[in-house]
Amino acid sequence: MQDGSLWGQGFLLIALLVIIGGSLLIVSVIFNLHVADSVRNDARHREKLLEYYRNMVSQLGVILIGIGVSLFIFYFQQGYQENKRRHAELQAAVAKLSVRVSRAAAIMEGLNEFDAILDQGGPYVDPENGGNNLAVKATGDALVRQVEQIYLVERDVDQRGFEILFASRDMDNSFLASELNPVIWFNMVRDEADLAYAIEQLGQDYGDLHKAMGDTASQPLDAKKTMAVKKEVLDVFYDADLLRQRSRRLLARACWLLSKGQEFTSATPEPAIETDAASQDEWLQRARPALNNITIGQKSCFELLAAPA
Repeated sequence: MQDGSLWGQGFLLIALLVIIGGSLLIVSVIFNLHVADSVRNDARHREKLLEYYRNMVSQLGVILIGIGVSLFIFYFQQGYQENKRRHAELQAAVAKLSVRVSRAAAIMEGLNEFDAILDQGGPYVDPENGGNNLAVKATGDALVRQVEQIYLVERDVDQRGFEILFASRDMDNSFLASELNPVIWFNMVRDEADLAYAIEQLGQDYGDLHKAMGDTASQPLDAKKTMAVKKEVLDVFYDADLLRQRSRRLLARACWLLSKGQEFTSATPEPAIETDAASQDEWLQRARPALNNITIGQKSCFELLAAPA
């Protein structure tokens, strides 16, 4: 925006210089007519004076027009270089976004293991509002089986791999951050912060669960140990749900932006992606129609999420 304002001010200055310079040349022509008249009337003194004025005005006019033309060439070159730099940055941003989307899509399959645990008996909402969801109400043997499943997920899914979704790192030092729609930019940064928190906390949750459970997940649980294990399991589920929600929304947004090509900086927010929901299941149902209509490669953006059917 600042560059456009400077170009606008520069254009006005160039136009003003050319207009004044052209006006002075017209005035010099008028003086020249009076010089010719003085020659016919043999008015030597008046002729010399008018010649002086004519030469001075014409030279000043030519100088002003020259300055205007030079400034035009300067601004034209600056504008060309700026457009070239902008085009190069846009190309680089789209290429990086494409790489992030493809790599993120490859690790999304790991979320299926979280889905299988979190959505047993119904969509997971949160630890206080689980309904019939087994992730919240499981006790006894069911709780032990949950711990065993969590250990499998811990081994199979590298939560650090989801850091590939931090796309704002490719834009925060360029004009893209200022030109991207503020709602999209704010939500992107917020989702990345939540994902970073979930990644960090999930690693700590695993460690706390191991301490609460002990050496083996198959041993019987007494009442006190059940409470301790249950607390750690709910912590794991809370952060696992946050991880899958934010990673899927970040990938959906990145895929949607990628479909815009180099025009993504002028895109307006897609409500189906940007609207918050009470649960992942609710958000997926809202986003499905919009994401199914966008194809990257041979898959739709919704398919890239590896979301439950």
